[in-house]
Amino acid sequence: MKNTDSIFVAGHRGLVGGAIVRELQSAGYTNLLLKTRAEVDLIDPLAVRSFFEQARPQAVIIAAAKVGGIKANSDFPVEFLLQNLQIQNNLIAAAADFGTAKLLFLGSSCIYPKFAPQPISEDSLLTSALEQTNEPYAIAKIAGIKLCQAYARQYQRNFCSAMPTNLYGPGDNFDLHQSHVLPALLRKIHQAKVQGDATVPIWGTGTPRREFLHVDDLANACRFLLENYDSPEIVNIGSGTDVTIRELAELICEVVGYEGGMTFDPSQPDGTPRKLLDVSRLKSLGWTARIPLREGIEQTYAWYLREFASKV
Repeated sequence: MKNTDSIFVAGHRGLVGGAIVRELQSAGYTNLLLKTRAEVDLIDPLAVRSFFEQARPQAVIIAAAKVGGIKANSDFPVEFLLQNLQIQNNLIAAAADFGTAKLLFLGSSCIYPKFAPQPISEDSLLTSALEQTNEPYAIAKIAGIKLCQAYARQYQRNFCSAMPTNLYGPGDNFDLHQSHVLPALLRKIHQAKVQGDATVPIWGTGTPRREFLHVDDLANACRFLLENYDSPEIVNIGSGTDVTIRELAELICEVVGYEGGMTFDPSQPDGTPRKLLDVSRLKSLGWTARIPLREGIEQTYAWYLREFASKV
């Protein structure tokens, strides 16, 4: 990759895409192609093909997706399956047809089986059943991986796929009905502090273990893979450590300064019992995460107070 190569970052306004843009700009890349939904609707195949025909991006990073937490996935399975299939199929096919030299498709750790051996290696894909609460999203992402691998095998395209773990950071979605666990907990605990609540309610039992990666670390890993990785074999991106949901909530309470209690609701779903990625493949290539969880939460809370809480 040269710093002058044209790079289309699909989904540049989202949590992941925004971080990738910041990372590429800080590394000196000067030819980023950034399009809003109004400019190019990624669900519309004709709009996508028209853009690729005109722009001919030399590299593509697919960070665009319909995303959400357990509740959103449970409430809208059709949209999570259909829209993600449409977005990635349109982008991958157009990249192949209009000469994109390098494509990086971002999947998700939810592609792996619910009861995969821990930590989860890339070889665990399709070895047993998925977690039902996010199965539609996972199936769409698996289809994207397989499409990239099919283009690599049949047409020798340099299309790679990376599987990030649970992400968080500045720019996250703090909607209590659609967000992931960390931003949802951060908002709940902040509101409990502001309102003087004696306790804060938390979904599930608090026992599941989750791995979290700051989105700036993910962005750095994506640039690393863009510059150094040319295999169709999927590669995990994670921190290599995990915590229980209870431990995460306690850490957020410390960062926020909330001194009340927590009440866990076991009638709500826990999701997968544990999800920790095996990051040895990426580590062997020369990349490791840099931002500790507490530091990352402190950064995210500062952003939340500045950009979100004051406007709610």
